[in-house]
Amino acid sequence: MPWLLLSALLLCALVFSPVWAQQGLDFGRIVEHVDNRWGERAAQRARDWQALINDYRDASPAAQMKAVNDFFNQLLFTDDTVIWRQEDYWATPVEFIGEGAGDCEDFTIAKYYTLVEMGFAAKKLRLMYVKSKTLNQHHMVLTYYKRRGAQPLVMDNIDPAIKPARKRRDLLPVYSFNADNLWLVKAGGSGQRVGGSERLSLWQDLRKRQASFQSVSQDARQ
Repeated sequence: MPWLLLSALLLCALVFSPVWAQQGLDFGRIVEHVDNRWGERAAQRARDWQALINDYRDASPAAQMKAVNDFFNQLLFTDDTVIWRQEDYWATPVEFIGEGAGDCEDFTIAKYYTLVEMGFAAKKLRLMYVKSKTLNQHHMVLTYYKRRGAQPLVMDNIDPAIKPARKRRDLLPVYSFNADNLWLVKAGGSGQRVGGSERLSLWQDLRKRQASFQSVSQDARQ
């Protein structure tokens, strides 16, 4: 993502802000939609996604994170300009599953939604923008904080191994967010809260599109 566009995202605000983290995914609707739009192969990916959640719903957090990370890392990395004919587009997990391909934001967002569906507390997960020193470009990863102030674990589509942030010296943190909050981040810290995640227009637009596939109330537990 170009730096000017990244800066613009931080300055943008929308009024709409649904609380999706307390809603479940409606897989009957999801599979039907994916089948109608992308066909049977994509619908099978959606059913595999549902099976992943059902199979690991009661597993340990470590097992859940590994299963989710591995599942989505099988999909193809493709630029937004190829799939969506846009410079930057944040796909919903349903769109990502349907296309079977996406960029770093799509991998991260899908993992986030899936872990929340499995019962992770959204406040323990952050979608984090970083700069990859190896690739010399901006990148997005998902981080998990077991407790406040703890060293987060990093889930990534470039490096498939889940590692503590201190072992990802190839990444320079920029900012992070979740369902409610936005932080500016410095290496080695959790960051300074600078407002709500509604400041990110692409995030709010994505949540609006995904809301039609959520219905059942659930309790976050981890």
